[in-house]
Amino acid sequence: MSESILSLCPGPWKDYELIDTGGFEKLERFGEFILSRPEPQAIWDKTLPESEWRSLAHAHFAKEKSNPEKGNWEQLKKMPHNWAIEYENPDGLRLKLNLAQTSFKHIGLFPEQAVNWDYLYKTIKRSPVAKPKVLNLFAYTGAASVAAKAAGADVTHLDSVKQVVTWSRHNMESSGQSDIRWMVDDAMKFIKREARRGNKYNGIILDPPAYGRGPDGEKWVLEEQINEMLKVCAEILDPKDHFLLLNMYSLSFSSLIAANLINTTFKNVQNAEHGELYLQDNQNKKLPLGIFFRFSSF
Repeated sequence: MSESILSLCPGPWKDYELIDTGGFEKLERFGEFILSRPEPQAIWDKTLPESEWRSLAHAHFAKEKSNPEKGNWEQLKKMPHNWAIEYENPDGLRLKLNLAQTSFKHIGLFPEQAVNWDYLYKTIKRSPVAKPKVLNLFAYTGAASVAAKAAGADVTHLDSVKQVVTWSRHNMESSGQSDIRWMVDDAMKFIKREARRGNKYNGIILDPPAYGRGPDGEKWVLEEQINEMLKVCAEILDPKDHFLLLNMYSLSFSSLIAANLINTTFKNVQNAEHGELYLQDNQNKKLPLGIFFRFSSF
C-alpha cells in the first residue's frame, strides 16, 4: 500500500526570501535586512561566491569555537537590533525580530512555519465551534497563536521562558489582536493538570524542541517524552470537534515517526496529512526544516 508524504514550502512572501544555502549556512532576507547564519542541514556547496555573501549580509552569526551551539551576531552594515516584518496572510501578522535577545542564532521567527500558520487559519475558520479553544504548547514568540487568534479562536499560549512570552504579547498587539491567555509553565505539567481538571480543547498545536528546560529546570528530551505528551493531549482534545498540529525539528526524525505516534495514540484520526517543511532558495535548492503531522475532524 502506498502512502503520500507531503513536502510543503511557503508561497511568495514579500518580507522574506532565502537567497542561498550551503556550507552549513543560509543567507536570508527579513524585510530590508539580510542575515547569514548557521544551518546544519545545508551540507552542500554554496551557489553564490563567499564574497557575495559577505557583501550582501547586514549581519553574520559567528559560532563560538568552544560551543558551536552558541555565538554572537557580528554586524557588517548598519542595522537595528530590533525590527518587524509582515506576513500578508492570515490577516496581516506583524512579527518582531531581534538579533541581541539570546546568544543563539534564532531571531524570533521560523519562516517555514508560515505553512502551519496558513493551515491553522483556514482550519479554525471552518470550525463548527464559534470560538474554538486552542492550546499552543512550546509556543515560542507566538506567530501560530496570533494566527489562531486572528481566525477567531480562544487561544492559550504556553512557553517556559517568560522573555519570549513577553515577545509574543508584543507580536499580538502589533498584529492588531488581543486577549490571548499567556502561560509561563512546563508543558507536560500543564497538560497533566488540564487532564485532571477535565478541561478540553478543540485544537492543540505542538512544536516541541529537541531539547529544552521548563521554568523550574524540568528536562525535556523529544525522543523520550513526546509519546507520553501525545497521550495526555489525547485526553484533553475534544472528541467531537478538534484538530491537532504537530511539528518537530530533529535531524533524525521522519514524518513516518510522527504518523506512528499519532495513529497509535488518537482514535478516529480524520483528514490526516504528514510530511516535511522546506524552504527553497533563489538558486532552486530545497532546505528541509522539520516534519509535521496534522489532522482535523472538520
